[in-house]
Amino acid sequence: MALPAGQGAAEDHPHVTPGRPPTAEALVALAREVQAACLARGVTLATAESCTGGLISHVLTEVPGSSAYFLGGVVSYSDQVKAALLGVPETTLAHYGAVSAQVARAMAIGARARVRADLAVAVTGIAGPDGGTPDKPVGLTFIALAAPHGARLERHAWSGGRAGNKRASAQAALRLILAWLDAVPEAGS
Repeated sequence: MALPAGQGAAEDHPHVTPGRPPTAEALVALAREVQAACLARGVTLATAESCTGGLISHVLTEVPGSSAYFLGGVVSYSDQVKAALLGVPETTLAHYGAVSAQVARAMAIGARARVRADLAVAVTGIAGPDGGTPDKPVGLTFIALAAPHGARLERHAWSGGRAGNKRASAQAALRLILAWLDAVPEAGS
């Protein structure tokens, strides 16, 4: 199965989304769309999550039948786990920090390879309420999607509290998956 080459993974593709974070119901509705799109295209999916703490995987598995396309995920909250389980180079972590475009991309690539999925989405960020710096404020989040022929990367700056930032990041990750799949023909087309 061929996936679109898509865009190169830009280092800084900023998205600032003001307003209310999505509800749990809205996230499950998006997960239903992801499931339908993956099944229609015969695509499997994996996740690598840091600041969302497994929320994306949770939402995906709230939809019955998710085991037909969702293979699994890694919650890699620490740098040690990012390196050991996802293969993020320690030099990348040391040079750019865990919350960076480079680490998000490496997480997605590592999850895709280790889980052997067609697609993998990765999220790393600073959910808050503390942990931010002037260069990397609370709410800064990088989301990467890895596929056989390319990757996409988004940079977001959320303005909510911890729970809201996590939900907003999960929503953005699900939307990124859907945007990628929109360019993939359905199986048998």
